Parts: sequence; C-alpha cells; structure tokens
Amino acid sequence: MDTPADLRFKDDEPRIHPTSELKSCRLGRHVAIGERCVLREVVVGDYSYFERHAEAIYTSIGKFCSIAANSRINALDHPMERLTTHKVSYRPNEYFRYLGVDGGFRERRRARQVRIGNDVWIGHGAVIMPGVSIGNGAVVGANAVVTNNVAPFEIVAGVPAKRLKMRFPAEIVARIEALAWWDWPADRLFDAIPDMQSLPIEDFLDRWENPATEAPFHSP
Repeated sequence: MDTPADLRFKDDEPRIHPTSELKSCRLGRHVAIGERCVLREVVVGDYSYFERHAEAIYTSIGKFCSIAANSRINALDHPMERLTTHKVSYRPNEYFRYLGVDGGFRERRRARQVRIGNDVWIGHGAVIMPGVSIGNGAVVGANAVVTNNVAPFEIVAGVPAKRLKMRFPAEIVARIEALAWWDWPADRLFDAIPDMQSLPIEDFLDRWENPATEAPFHSP
C-alpha cells in the first residue's frame, strides 16, 4: 500500500506564469516565476521567486531569494570598443542573411555571470550589472544599480549602489552563515518557522544552532 503524503507539505514543482519566457534554465523546488518574466540560462534555487516583468540572463541564484518586479539581473552589455554599440555588429542575422551571431561576444557575456547567494532580496526595478556577486542575506534597494560586489547581509541602495548598513552585527552574520538554514530539510524548516516569526534573532540562533533541537509538531 502506498504511503500517504505528508499533508504539511505542498507540491514542490516550480510554478511558471504562462506569459513568461524561459530558455535553458534550471529551477529548484517551489520556485515561482511571475508574469512576463524573461530568463535565459539562469539557475534558480529552491523557494526563490521572481515577481512580474523581471529579467535575468547568465545568472545563478541561491535559495529563498526574493526578486521584485521590473528588476534586471545581468543587464545587457554592448561592445563600446567597436565602431557601434548597436546589435548590428553582434547579431547581424536580425538584419542580413549570411551573417551569423557573433559567438565571441556571446561568450564574453556568458563569462561575466552574476552570482546571487541565498536569502537575497532584490528590490523593485533594481539593476545588477554583469559580473557582480551578491552574498547571502543581502538586500538591494529599489531602483539601485549594482556595479560592485555586495557582501553577505549588506544593505545597498542608490546609483551606483552603496552600502547603507548591515542587517546584523558581524557576530550574528557569522552565526547565520554557519547555521545555513536555507539548506535545512522541509520538516525542520516547517518546525522552525513559528520561531522565525516570534523570536528575536539571537534567541532564534540560540535555540536552533544545536542540531539536536526538536520543536513540537505544529498541526496544519
């Protein structure tokens, strides 16, 4: 006889809005892609989601990331050293026969991947430029243009984006990084969520840093 499903957990298949366009992407469990998103060669970790009209290319995204509407990750580059920055020089096939895509320029773009850690919040309309890395737990403000790497748990905003502050003191950041809660199995995560909602961060860490921590079962 089949084992009954654990009713605490919903279907973990990714949800993709029918108006979105994805090409050569890999999506983790519970990933959600909102309406009219465009993703090309993007890896998206478990539980991460894109709100409407967001775009990304050549990017790896960790787990539990929140990507707001109208954001652009790995914004398009143009060959400024050439006679023209127009795509006629690297995608002439859109205008002429017998002239193909400039493979060298495409590989140059692929080599400048954007890497986003776990639990990162990208604000509405933010732009992440090519080659940028964003650490775990970071926050990017609305309409920011990120041209440099962002440290774990750093909050940045502005054009170009600059540090506003850190989310937590260094010792708390180190404890959260060591906890790596984003890698927990679903049953442990389920048990921890009420404490996420109610406990101050230090109390939460004190309780959950011990791998033997057992929380009471919370009925659905």
